[in-house]
Amino acid sequence: MKKRYLVTAALPYANGPLHIGHLAGAYLPADIYVRYLRLMGRDVVFVCGSDEHGAAITVKARKEGTTPQAIVDQYHTVLKDTFEKIGIGFDIYHRTSAPIHHQTSQDFFRKLLDKGAFLEETTEQYFDEIAGQFLADRYIVGTCPVCANPEAYGDQCEKCGSALSPTDLINPKSMLSGSVPVKRPTKHWFLRLDQHEAWLREWINTGVADGKKLHNPADWKNHVLGQCNSWLDQGLQPRAMTRDLDWGVDVPQEIPGSEGKKLYVWLDAPIGYISATKQWALDNGKDWEPYWKSDDTALVHFIGKDNIVFHCLIFPAILKAHGDFILPCNVPANQFLNLEGRKLSTSKNWAVWVHEYCADFPGQEDVLRYNMIKKMPEQSDSEFTWKGFQETNNNELVNNLANFVNRVLVLSHKYYAGIVPAIDHDQDFKSGWETDKTGSYDQELSLLYGKLREMGTEIERFNFREALRVVMEISSAGNALLQFNEPWKTVKDEPEMVKVVLNLALQYVAVLSVAIRPFLPFSADRLRKMLNLGLLRDKGDLLAILNELVEGNPIMLPNHALGQSEHLFSRISDEVIEAQIAKLGASEPASAPAAEPTEIQYAPMKETIQFDDFAKMDIRTGKILTAEKMEKSKKLLKLSVDLGFETRTILSGIAEHFSPEEVVGKQVVVLANLAPRPMMGVESQGMILMAENEQGALSFVSPADGWPSGFGVR
Repeated sequence: MKKRYLVTAALPYANGPLHIGHLAGAYLPADIYVRYLRLMGRDVVFVCGSDEHGAAITVKARKEGTTPQAIVDQYHTVLKDTFEKIGIGFDIYHRTSAPIHHQTSQDFFRKLLDKGAFLEETTEQYFDEIAGQFLADRYIVGTCPVCANPEAYGDQCEKCGSALSPTDLINPKSMLSGSVPVKRPTKHWFLRLDQHEAWLREWINTGVADGKKLHNPADWKNHVLGQCNSWLDQGLQPRAMTRDLDWGVDVPQEIPGSEGKKLYVWLDAPIGYISATKQWALDNGKDWEPYWKSDDTALVHFIGKDNIVFHCLIFPAILKAHGDFILPCNVPANQFLNLEGRKLSTSKNWAVWVHEYCADFPGQEDVLRYNMIKKMPEQSDSEFTWKGFQETNNNELVNNLANFVNRVLVLSHKYYAGIVPAIDHDQDFKSGWETDKTGSYDQELSLLYGKLREMGTEIERFNFREALRVVMEISSAGNALLQFNEPWKTVKDEPEMVKVVLNLALQYVAVLSVAIRPFLPFSADRLRKMLNLGLLRDKGDLLAILNELVEGNPIMLPNHALGQSEHLFSRISDEVIEAQIAKLGASEPASAPAAEPTEIQYAPMKETIQFDDFAKMDIRTGKILTAEKMEKSKKLLKLSVDLGFETRTILSGIAEHFSPEEVVGKQVVVLANLAPRPMMGVESQGMILMAENEQGALSFVSPADGWPSGFGVR
């Protein structure tokens, strides 16, 4: 375990508001991770800020007939306020227009230049003859050479995530005038990425740099390693670190040839993490250097998959070339979140804007956070729908979590005047963790300890969806504890047993008030108030509870006076959801031209088979009754499937796409006469049929709602 943590979240461009794809991609996972670290008493600094340079800013200013400064001032405020409203707890939200950032970036450039990290070359760059200026990467659009997306930018294709150079584009055109640009000579400074290729390859794939083990590649996501190796396999080339622009950080003026040159945004933007840390240190009387220069620090970058190459190859090369800075120990990049069957698009206004959500759903910020975690695209692209948002809120937050809390507090006030009852620890009751099992008070506390440790393990592995599932298991077990023991029926005949059940249920609620803090911080505060417990300080509160539980000590002591119960969550009506769907549809520009269709890459057809081959397959309808994760497997869910005439155990490789609670109740199609196959000690007795699209996302092949199980598919 490292002595301290420096956690960064990708700097958002200050040219527009925050949408849910941004939230699920980088900011919410980073916030969960940091809140957990704080609850465990770790030394952590969480930095972010507005990226206020680059062509995206000037493009926006041109479109709106204003200045880049006016644009960044407007959207920096919007972004900062939105992050605060949705509960993203940065230690500092900085901005790259700040003098300390310009100074830090220029000092970096000077150091790299002095150390010979740059190659100074005159090359041909695209020039817009109508606008009369050289074109930055984002001023050029064209067809991606990798995926044929016709709207790729000169630095990156946002469809496939490929990092590009303007000269890579097919049929390039200027975004300023719409004309075809020409090439003209201009001088720039290039980072010699080719000289960094060997050590980057070793560091990415083994975790070793300069003979020191800096990270474990097994802890990195496969798509992150895959994208890095794909780029490395193509061979790294020198990349320009300056641009011909009139907006950005100046190349230091004392350097010959610097006139009219600005630092490339992907040089200055990640340095923004460092300048933000410097400003935080100045504001708080701290020393910033240990967080960036000590081997005792874990540097973790949270980003979306479109920023992988910049954070895993280019920025580490810049840090290594400088020589004084540590390298990241992990870059847990998420993939993309889609919206109602389509890709999120800011230009087409096909988005759910977080600041608008906060205005439309006041006091329900945690409902969005919960949904974003449930749909977090950790390993593959995922999708948000308003109907799914409603179902998740009503079925999980209201019916499970809020219902459990309310029942416990109402019963405690009804039977014990809101005082935690003293109990006989040897009194028998039914455990909430397993049907018809006699519970032990000490054992129940031990189980709660185990769940908290499991939650923490998943968070430290960046498996936030799984960590949330573990937390909700505590609430589910609490509901079962009440249901199995029915204190409302037995309070007169078995008063001592009821005291134990409600005392224990209150321990569950107290644990939940801390466990939900990384995920649902506003709800954690409300729950602490209901329990009449102090607000969490985020300074080792979870560690303190773990220490109590491991000693067998309850969290809430007898005779503690409870607060009053309130509705932790409320049901969301069909009318509210229909209004949001209508708003989304109406938000698209009426005059927007139809998107140009792109060629879909289909998998090749398999060999032709005869009808007799198909006729051998017995395909039946079924329904998933239960689901659970297979231990020691990232891909497998263990399913219990009702085939009408019998129940089958089937192992399905869908765990990276669906959580267990998402699939329970699903109607499915099963290949029922597939030979049983032993897998990880379990015999799988069939196969669930799934559809897969070109991005690798999975969808169930399902019969119509209400279709009976066990009938043939032909």
